[in-house]
Amino acid sequence: MSKIIVRQTRSLIGNNPNNRKVVRALGLGKIGKTKVHKDNNCIRGMINKVRHLVEYELVND
Repeated sequence: MSKIIVRQTRSLIGNNPNNRKVVRALGLGKIGKTKVHKDNNCIRGMINKVRHLVEYELVND
C-alpha cells in the first residue's frame, strides 16, 4: 500500500481555527515536522484542505 509523507511548511498563526485542527489531526504542529500516513481518501481530503500550509510526497512500498 502507498504511503504519504506530509511536512508542515508554513505557520498556523493567523489561520482559520478549522485549518489548525486539521493540521493537528495530521500529527503536525511545528514548521518542518514530518509525518507518514497511509494513502487514503480521508488523508488526501485533509491535505487538500490545508494544502497552502503543507507539502506532501507519495511513497510506494
